[in-house]
Amino acid sequence: MQTRTPIKIRGYHLDLYGHVNNARYLEFLEEARWDFLEQQVDISKFTGSSLGLAVVNININYRRGAYVDEEIEVVTQLARLGNKSAVMHQDVVLKGTDTLVADADVTFVVTDQKAQKAVPLEGEMRATLELWQKPSS
Repeated sequence: MQTRTPIKIRGYHLDLYGHVNNARYLEFLEEARWDFLEQQVDISKFTGSSLGLAVVNININYRRGAYVDEEIEVVTQLARLGNKSAVMHQDVVLKGTDTLVADADVTFVVTDQKAQKAVPLEGEMRATLELWQKPSS
């Protein structure tokens, strides 16, 4: 399953050099991950459980500058599922093209919110994540 989240580049996204500031991409990626989650699960049920998702690593590659008034899309999909962690892959592309602006691998773990520690990906949570890996039809 993959989602495409559109974002229009605004003036406040830019840095001194007139292109999107590198830190803004983290916000774009987070916006797209929330969009992905909202399309997969009832967020209130998910956030009301004793389990949570915590980002533990982000690797991002910047491929091309993005500029004011351009429109981008963040393509998000679950790439890998391990025993305690999973990786979401995200591509930032110019909307309507294959032009890659940035790409990232975001590693997250499922946490026990009370114990504040990672827990194994098993049971209903694992089954849910496995569904996310299936291609869109």
